[in-house]
Amino acid sequence: MAETPPGDRRIPGSRPGGGRFAQGLYAYGLIVRMWVRSTLAYRASFVMMAFGNFAATALDFVAILLMFSHVDALGGFSLAEVAFLYGTSGAALGLADLLLGSMDRLGRRVRDGTLDVLLLRPAPVFAQVAADRFALRRLGRISQALLVLGWALTRLDVDWTVGRVLLVPLMVLCGTAIFGAVFTTGAAFQFWAQDAAEVQNSFTYGGNTLLQYPPTVFAKDLVRGVTFLVPLAFVNWLPALRLLGRDDPLGLPGWVDFLGPAVAALMCAAAALAWRTGLRAYRSTGS
Repeated sequence: MAETPPGDRRIPGSRPGGGRFAQGLYAYGLIVRMWVRSTLAYRASFVMMAFGNFAATALDFVAILLMFSHVDALGGFSLAEVAFLYGTSGAALGLADLLLGSMDRLGRRVRDGTLDVLLLRPAPVFAQVAADRFALRRLGRISQALLVLGWALTRLDVDWTVGRVLLVPLMVLCGTAIFGAVFTTGAAFQFWAQDAAEVQNSFTYGGNTLLQYPPTVFAKDLVRGVTFLVPLAFVNWLPALRLLGRDDPLGLPGWVDFLGPAVAALMCAAAALAWRTGLRAYRSTGS
């Protein structure tokens, strides 16, 4: 009986003829399900860890509340408007962290040679790395950000139309894709650097901290960098300025505020290319 070529190997239980993307989603789902079942086997521990994650992230908003106990506005933005920025950015990062937060472990796998094990399995390496040690406790960050966002939406002085209502979930989805692309690009860089997790974190968690505050409190050079070099401004700054009726500190045309989906798509495509390039350049440690 002829042996199945490596490129034709399929995950047991998956549908024959499924595309590479479908195979990846199926593998990702299987691994996530395994880790979720493992987590829920110790429910008290899971609840405590999720609450700890909730409380730790809530301290960032407590710091904002303390600022507003001494001032009425920050960079011209009210507490509700800053809370809106905080909620949209935190929810986007939280979702990306939940789905792809394990990508920063890739450098460790490259160093110790355990990435070779993933290459031998009949499933896309990206799906295996992304789902590895899926941490359900990260729901704490997401729920905390959504609570702040919900509170902010009830306090904003905005004339809510259908388009403006739809813009809020679109911001979160596009922000999730943008942060996910940064996670993936940072992981791809580790094929060469092998110890660049902190560099990746500076753009993800550091970028989230930056986006929690109005762009008007930062120097214009920094705002330009976050808009044109690493376009994190499309996570919430630019669409939020449109929603809140604020002027763009860079004086960009109004149509730029609606480029979030296009920027997210381009960043995801660039991240996919970086990942494929890095994976093809990988050479086993031989250990």
